[in-house]
Amino acid sequence: MTALLRRDLPATPCRVALRRDVYAAVAAALLVTAAILIGRHIQYTHHTLVVHWPPLLATWEPHVGPGTPVAVLVAAAVVAYGPAVAARLPWRPLLAASWAAAMTWIWTLALIDGWGRGIAGRLTTRYEYLRGIDRFHDIPATLRDFTHHIVLGSPAPWPTHIAGHPPAATLTFVLLDRIGLRGGGWAGAWCITAGATACVAVLVAVRALADETLARQAAPFLVLAPAAVWMGTSADAYFAAVAAWAVALLALAVTGGSVRSVFYAAPSGLLFGLACYLSYGLTLFALIAVAVLLLGRGRLRQRPVPLFALLLVLLLVGLAVVPTAFTLAGFDWWEAYRQLVTRYYQGAGGVRPYGYWVWANLACTVLITGLATAAGLRRTGAVLLRLRPRAATPHSTATPSPITRSTVAESRLALLVSAALLALLAADLSGMSKAETERIWLPFAVWLLASCAFLPRPRAWLAAQAVLALLLNHLLLTSW
Repeated sequence: MTALLRRDLPATPCRVALRRDVYAAVAAALLVTAAILIGRHIQYTHHTLVVHWPPLLATWEPHVGPGTPVAVLVAAAVVAYGPAVAARLPWRPLLAASWAAAMTWIWTLALIDGWGRGIAGRLTTRYEYLRGIDRFHDIPATLRDFTHHIVLGSPAPWPTHIAGHPPAATLTFVLLDRIGLRGGGWAGAWCITAGATACVAVLVAVRALADETLARQAAPFLVLAPAAVWMGTSADAYFAAVAAWAVALLALAVTGGSVRSVFYAAPSGLLFGLACYLSYGLTLFALIAVAVLLLGRGRLRQRPVPLFALLLVLLLVGLAVVPTAFTLAGFDWWEAYRQLVTRYYQGAGGVRPYGYWVWANLACTVLITGLATAAGLRRTGAVLLRLRPRAATPHSTATPSPITRSTVAESRLALLVSAALLALLAADLSGMSKAETERIWLPFAVWLLASCAFLPRPRAWLAAQAVLALLLNHLLLTSW
C-alpha cells in the first residue's frame, strides 16, 4: 500500500488506478470510524441509537471458539489458492466448490461463538421466528388473522421479526418443524446451507450477463465475504439466496441460447414472488430485475416475438403464484405493510435518528462487504464513466479506445452492480432501515461483492476481507 502512494514512482495508468483503489478503501475505513465515534457519542449521551456498539447491533466481547482454527485455515487457503483455482477449475465444479467453501466459511465463523450461542440459539430469542411457530397449528386461520397481531397493543402481538416480515418467512420454519427438523440447530443449518448458495447464484448471473472470466474473478470474493459473519444462522441469508436465484434464473432466461432457456422465467418469477413474501424490502429487487431485462435486450431482440411474449407470460405467471396463494388464504400484503410501518415507529425505529443512520447504514455496508468492495465500486464507477459519450473536438487527434469484448462485459457487470447499489440506496433513504442493516441488507450486499471482479492483485484484497471478518467475529458478539 505504501508503494502505491509514493509520489516518486512513475504515474502509469495502472499505478494511478491502484492508488485510487487505496484511496477508496481508506475513505470507506474513515466512514466506519466516523460512524463508530459519532455513534458512541450519540448513544452514550442521548441513548437513541438502541445499539451497544454502533453502527452494529453487537457488544464488545473479545473471544475465540471451536471455529477459530478452521476459520483461519479456510481464510488462508482461499487467499493463497482461491484466484488460481477459480481461474482453472471447470465451470460446474467451480460452482460446487464455491458453495462448499462459502458454507464452510460461514459455519466456521458462526462456531467461533460456539454451537449454542453461535448457531442453535440465534433463531430462538424472544425476537425471532421460532418463538411464534406454535401459533401456526392452523396455517390458513393464522394467515387470515396475521395482520391483527402486528401492532403493539393488539392482542398477543407477534415477536419483532415475525411482525416485521410477511408470513412466508415464519412459515419456512413452521414447515421445517412439521417435517421433524425442529429447534434452532436445524433452523440455523437451513439458513447457512441455503444462504451459502447465494454466491453460486451471483456467479451464474454474472457469467450469463457479463462473461465467465469476470465471474471467475469474483468467485473468491463471494466465498470469503465479511457478510458471512451475519449469514451464519440469520434468516436474511436465506432471503438473500431466494432473491439471488430469482435474478440468476431471469438472467438465464433472457440470455440463454436455446428455446428451453425461456422456461427459466417461470421459476424466476416464482422466486421473485416468494422473496416479496419473505421480506417487504425485497420488493426493491424489481430494480435489479429491470437491469437484467435491459442487459438481456440484445438477445431478446434476436428472438421471435412469440418467444419473447412467452418469456414475459411465464415470468408474470410465476410471479403471481405466491401472492395469489397468500391472498386466497386471507393474508393482505398491503394491509400488513401498513401495520408494520406503525409497529416500526412504535419500537426502536421511532427513536433511532434518521440523520445518523442514513449515512451510518453505509458504514454497516462497508463492514459486510469489506474494503475490497469499496475499491471495486470505485472501479465500477470508472467503468460507467467510460461509457459516457464524449463530444468531438475539431482539432482532436486522439484515437478512441477500441470497444473489445472484455470492455462490453465489464460495462454489463458495472450496470448490474449499479442496480443493486441503487436498490440499497433506495432502502436507505426510505427510513425503514435504521440500524441492523448488517443483517437486513445481506440480499443486496452479495451483488455488490461482484464488483471485486474488477480488482487486480486479488490476494491482497482477499486478505483484507478475511482479516476484517475474523476481527469482527472475534472482537464482537453480534446479535445475528
